[in-house]
Amino acid sequence: MVFKLKILLYYFGFLLQKKNLRDRNRLLKLRNKRLKRFWRILKRSDYYRFLLKTNTPLHSFPVMNKVTFMEHFDQINTAGIKKSEAMKLALEAEETRDFSPILNGITIGMSSGTSGNKSLFLVNENDRAKWVAAVLNRVLGISLRKRKVAFFLRANSNLYNSVRSMLLEFRFFDLLRPVNTNLILLEEFNPEILVAQPSMLKEIARAKQKGEINLSLKKIISVAEILEPDDKTFFQSVFNIKIDEAYQCTEGFLASSCEHGTLHFNEDFLIIDKKYIDQEQKRFHPVITDLLRVTQPVINYELDDVIIEKKYCPCGNACMAIEQIEGRSDDILRFTDSSGKEVQVFPDFIRRAVITASDNISFYTITQVNSHTLKCFLEQDNHQVGKNIREKVEKNLRSLFSKLSIEGIMFEFINNNSLDRGTKLRRIKNEYSTSN
Repeated sequence: MVFKLKILLYYFGFLLQKKNLRDRNRLLKLRNKRLKRFWRILKRSDYYRFLLKTNTPLHSFPVMNKVTFMEHFDQINTAGIKKSEAMKLALEAEETRDFSPILNGITIGMSSGTSGNKSLFLVNENDRAKWVAAVLNRVLGISLRKRKVAFFLRANSNLYNSVRSMLLEFRFFDLLRPVNTNLILLEEFNPEILVAQPSMLKEIARAKQKGEINLSLKKIISVAEILEPDDKTFFQSVFNIKIDEAYQCTEGFLASSCEHGTLHFNEDFLIIDKKYIDQEQKRFHPVITDLLRVTQPVINYELDDVIIEKKYCPCGNACMAIEQIEGRSDDILRFTDSSGKEVQVFPDFIRRAVITASDNISFYTITQVNSHTLKCFLEQDNHQVGKNIREKVEKNLRSLFSKLSIEGIMFEFINNNSLDRGTKLRRIKNEYSTSN
């Protein structure tokens, strides 16, 4: 009961502060208040305590990534939890598919992300209450009518189960189960709200198109994977409702979509710095500091995601808008041009070359397997595409590479593309080189 009251308290706090999100100066003023409280929290972290004593400014704190964050796991967290203990509990949960156990009152989760490197996250009861309040405020909304929420993910967590209440019946759908089993269970549950990654949404949409499943959905939220524009259009046409998005990862709840479908960073409690990765300063890695995380402070954490900022959104939200989450660093293809210089080819250029080749391409993957070879999988309504479409895709890609002075690229078209259940879909990826 106390936990539910905390959620309500934080929820109404977000609600009352909503007006601050429409004015940049008021937004920054609110964030600065949270920053002052955050300094007090950092005194509990062995890793950051010495930096506070030397009055080191926040922007000069060490830049973290997944590897360094895990290296200093024991010193960073404020709960005195050892990485070995947390990893043991998380691995047991993965094995048994029972994600309810906690350690010293702390919920522990594990993510393998898209890079395959395991990372752990810790949240206490207050962290969970804040997260639930933010999600209710910006993603799910509140209704006095009871609603059912179907949630598809690789792993469940006490964090996600915290959403459950008298007004929200929450059910976890394990992506490690066979797709057909999940579709049967989904129809039986018949939710109003569906939360799933685009690869699972595609399976559900195809089943609905074929009349194999009947649902009465009122809201769909895409998570975990990149929602590409053509997929979004397809889902909206099949389900006849707007597709919302939530940008959530191990490092925190980063962004949610507004009424115009634009993702906005939660800058009222996130500090977002930009590490530009192209000469035009168009694409950047977000370097985040989360002012709400208490148990495991997230400070100057550089994400691998490639972000393109949107300069204007008519919704009036003063938080930074996202034009596109283009992929990750390891989704950038890297080749050598005719002069011997390395050339980066960003995923959006590859994506456009593929989808403009034919309106009949319903699914594809492009993988760089060595310095001069791309492995390509193309699909049309669950069937292999014809030779003419493959030729058009190859022609478009060769035209793109020619403009970049990239020569001698080989194309290997494959007939099968298997995705392990529970693995995030990456349509464009570099298995050859992931260095920046």
